Amino acid sequence: MCMVQDGGKVLLINRPDKRGFPGYIAPGGKVDFPESIVDGAIREVREETGLTVTDLVYKGLDEFCEPDQGLRYMVFNYLATSFEGELLINPPEGELLWVDIEQALQLPMQDWFKERFPLFFEPGTFERSFVWKEKGDETVGQTIRHYPAGSALSLDKT
Repeated sequence: MCMVQDGGKVLLINRPDKRGFPGYIAPGGKVDFPESIVDGAIREVREETGLTVTDLVYKGLDEFCEPDQGLRYMVFNYLATSFEGELLINPPEGELLWVDIEQALQLPMQDWFKERFPLFFEPGTFERSFVWKEKGDETVGQTIRHYPAGSALSLDKT
């Protein structure tokens, strides 16, 4: 996932129900083998918005594990503050909208994205790991850490 920021605004996609994860969300998607994770983020932003992002900053990791299925889903989060190009006229994932950062959380969006959104703009990086049981749709464990800029990793839970 790559949040594209232009001053006090961010570019969000209003995904329709038929695309899954409806509501406003930052661009992102799957990494194609053998591209790097950051190259995948750059490609996904270009495919979904028409913009080519540069100066990406790694912001953190979201991990979702489903132990009954042996499933692990990882989201690498980036913030891009430089870009070139023009927005697509007919974007494939949904309507594109520049939104004031301060007003973005008032838009309809998935809870997991709403929780993650402010972390893109805080100094340092984050790690969010969730163990989730599909049967019963419940979170059975979680680890959430924030690493201030320039700090060493600490094993204390926050």
